[in-house]
Amino acid sequence: MAIKKGDRIKVEYTGSLEDGSVFDSNKGKDPLEFEVGSGQIIKGFDAAVIGMSKGEEKNIKIQSNEAYGEVNLKLIRKVPKEQINIGREIKKGMILGMRLPNRQEIPARVSDISDKEITLDLNHILAGKVLNFKIKILEIL
Repeated sequence: MAIKKGDRIKVEYTGSLEDGSVFDSNKGKDPLEFEVGSGQIIKGFDAAVIGMSKGEEKNIKIQSNEAYGEVNLKLIRKVPKEQINIGREIKKGMILGMRLPNRQEIPARVSDISDKEITLDLNHILAGKVLNFKIKILEIL
């Protein structure tokens, strides 16, 4: 039976970047369960499972516009160092929680540090990246 929009499925996957480094995998863990075509997961992954069958495996490449989008330069901000005090040294690559006016907290990655400023990137960590997935359909519910 081929998967179609509206089906609930369980999937095993491994996601990697173009350099081969794995950024996520559920192998040996609980399967990913979702309704196909419902927008619960990234577009490219959702589209790739349509037409697959139980037990089928495939490798897919998802361009950034079908994954987490392109890098939005408006979401990169320079903040004076003295405005950020987390009680320890701030290092490039750290993820800090930024509180919005509505009290919601979002992750911000420290992308650069100068003598006076810290550059924070509010884009998703995988924005602008091509993603590779190895997918295996475990169940069609």
